[in-house]
Amino acid sequence: MPNLSFEAIGAEAVAFSVSPLLAFRLRITNADADEVIQSVALRSQIQIEVTHRKYESQEQARLLDLFGAPERWSRTLRSMLWTHANVMVPPFKGTTVIDLPVPCTFDFNVAATKYFAALEDGEVPLNLMFSGTVFYEPVGNGLQVEQIPWDREAKYRLPVSVWSEMMDLYYPNSAWLCLHRDAFEKLSRYKMERGIPTWEQALERLLSEERQTQDDPEPPTLDLSFNVLSS
Repeated sequence: MPNLSFEAIGAEAVAFSVSPLLAFRLRITNADADEVIQSVALRSQIQIEVTHRKYESQEQARLLDLFGAPERWSRTLRSMLWTHANVMVPPFKGTTVIDLPVPCTFDFNVAATKYFAALEDGEVPLNLMFSGTVFYEPVGNGLQVEQIPWDREAKYRLPVSVWSEMMDLYYPNSAWLCLHRDAFEKLSRYKMERGIPTWEQALERLLSEERQTQDDPEPPTLDLSFNVLSS
């Protein structure tokens, strides 16, 4: 029976993909170097071990939405699920190196996106957990099938710069914001009625109007007009 171990040895952004994509380099080793592995249907669950790094004051402020105030972090900081990824491993004996494709999103309604975007630099501590199905041929026997248990893991510290460069590659100088349809329709109507050419300018004008209202609030007025009714 195969005894596979996994090691994450690198990660890089994949250029020219349909959507943002990271490729994690995995080294897979079978304890029996003579055993022929025909293929592996590999599944991975990737967790962010948020307690395994330090956070600067600017990062703490950006993480308020996820974890609350820093004085509460002893209770709110927990490992969080980032994503799942799958790949088919081709035939090998002994050791092989493959790419594990990991799709990413820039939607700021997703907790992982908020977390990555809040970090200035350094590394993101990850735990890659593996399972799946391995097809192999023991010496002197036919094709066999076994399951890979979920206790197979690999630690990796992903440089924040890799994630940032990937998002800059796909969304240069921009960010995604998902709105409820009714809020989008209100914003769209505001933009069209005022002849504002871009969404950015519409938001900037709204923010400017809000700041002006806060800086120079007008006192409430009473409508003292009367209607004269004639018979």
